[in-house]
Amino acid sequence: MKFKHQLSIFNALTRLLVILVLWLLLPVLVEKVVYKHIGRTLAEKKQHFIKHLDREEINDFLVRNDSAETYSSYSTLHNEFLQLSRLEHRASNKTIFRNEPRVIEEEQNDYRILQYEFEYDGAPYLLEIGSSLSEIEELTFAIRLFILVVLVVILLVTFLMDTAYIDYLLKPFYKIIDTKIRRVDEPEKFDHTPIVSTSADFQELDTVLNQMMDRMGELFRKEKQFIANVSHELLTPVALLKSKFENLLQNESLDEAAVDKIVGALRTLDMLKKIINNLLLISRIENNQYAANEKVDFAEIFENLIEDFADRIEEKQLRVTLQLQHTSGFTGNKTLMHILFYNLFVNAIKYNNTGGEIVISDGHLENHYFITVSDTGIGMDAQQTENIFNRFTRISHQQDGQGLGLAIAHSIAHFHQIAVAVDSELGKGTTFRLLFN
Repeated sequence: MKFKHQLSIFNALTRLLVILVLWLLLPVLVEKVVYKHIGRTLAEKKQHFIKHLDREEINDFLVRNDSAETYSSYSTLHNEFLQLSRLEHRASNKTIFRNEPRVIEEEQNDYRILQYEFEYDGAPYLLEIGSSLSEIEELTFAIRLFILVVLVVILLVTFLMDTAYIDYLLKPFYKIIDTKIRRVDEPEKFDHTPIVSTSADFQELDTVLNQMMDRMGELFRKEKQFIANVSHELLTPVALLKSKFENLLQNESLDEAAVDKIVGALRTLDMLKKIINNLLLISRIENNQYAANEKVDFAEIFENLIEDFADRIEEKQLRVTLQLQHTSGFTGNKTLMHILFYNLFVNAIKYNNTGGEIVISDGHLENHYFITVSDTGIGMDAQQTENIFNRFTRISHQQDGQGLGLAIAHSIAHFHQIAVAVDSELGKGTTFRLLFN
């Protein structure tokens, strides 16, 4: 998951937690506010009632009611009531608020009730003033629903705003990755153009990355130049040694043992010369010293290779099938592409079993043209497959070679922006696939 998404989700979760806490605390907060308001209203009604109370009014209240000496007054909708009753004990002159259900005219409701005990002309009385809580409960539910909707809308809006703003802030970071890292195959192709950013952190990252790639580029150039220089300088002494050994072979006084040693030395020099030339070839490819503006006919190259290796194919009794049925219109370096296919084809012959098969086919994968070279040879395990394109890596030490053929093939493919994939299994064979961009 990307950093911006993680940050947006974290912000959304924290807001969701706040919403949950508010949702749980809302009834308590509403009740406190509402009860305080109701208590103040009931207290005002109590003061008003007591202020205008007189003996004649009390007697009138009690006489008009039944023998229980209790007077009650209710509103039409039963949302309020006032009740005055005589006490049998001494009044405490205390005001108490409580919530309890009351049945009024056979209808039960919950009320917030003010109870006040007082004495008037030496007689104790209890005054009860109640306000229905049904409307309060409905109001609380409405407020909770409204607050929930508002908070959810705020959550969604802020989440989208956070995502957009974080995406805007991280745009220079993704641009650095896309233009300066992901598309860079080697230091020489690194883009040193400064990335425009309002963040000092990304500006510093861009600067440090430029400095690091400069150092890597310099080391990369020195390494390639060193390999090229050493390889070139080694060719001269090798040529001189070979010339001297060949002159020694002209000496008729040498015995057979000396001749064999000189011939062995010449073979070693030939192998050394081949290694040097291959290293020089890799160095020139990596230094982009070849033009890539020629039309390349893949079928023609493979037909020539099959003809050139007809003796070795016949010797190992191999069946070679060429199934190139599509035209690619590929433009590149014809000589390098011949070397690339040569190395793959030679490996398919060298590591194949007697009586095996080599299949060369093509096709399209996700609108990209590809060529596969498959054999039914000894195959490779996972570790060999992983290291197959490293220099001086050999599939089998029982075969001749210096382990540079596939390294050269990989360098040529990289030069032409061709993706190389290998699928191999021990004892069943190997398939090389070249995917052209």
